[in-house]
Amino acid sequence: MSDLAEIKQAARKAAFARRAAAHRADTGAGAGLLSGVLAGYRGVPLAGYMPIRSEIDPLPAMAEAAAHGPVAVPVIAGADLPLDFSLWEPGCALREGPFGAMVPEVDRFIEPEILIVPLVAFDRAGGRLGYGGGFYDRTLERLRSRRPTLAIGFAYAAQEAEGLPLEPTDQPLDMVVTEAEVISF
Repeated sequence: MSDLAEIKQAARKAAFARRAAAHRADTGAGAGLLSGVLAGYRGVPLAGYMPIRSEIDPLPAMAEAAAHGPVAVPVIAGADLPLDFSLWEPGCALREGPFGAMVPEVDRFIEPEILIVPLVAFDRAGGRLGYGGGFYDRTLERLRSRRPTLAIGFAYAAQEAEGLPLEPTDQPLDMVVTEAEVISF
């Protein structure tokens, strides 16, 4: 394992512990702040995510946004590929996708202009540490090559970290929404 891989592994382990503690104390305030941000983009196609493990839950904000325009969730097409996004609406039939995340039973793909991005850790410069698969980095690179694409990290404030081990291929976030604040870069 390379030095960078070891540093990333240690950073993820520490961030997962902070995230788990924040998740246990979660009151749901983050979804309200996220809804406030998304209200400024009513009708713009967006993608959220179906939370797994201790991820902060964007579903209330996604449900509100779905009343005004298309909302999708990520579908993993395969290793080393960008994500696809299938239309989602509250109460739609779901099936289990890769890594345990639920996805719509029937795929109806769209290309979002806004992504609500899950993460393991973030910094105040728009850096994001993900799970290590590179899915969101490849996806953001592809989408941004076609049109402006807004990447909103959604996380607990406790997931903030300094000195994230980032690489040139890591795509920056445009803002982060936590349960405590909205941070724009």
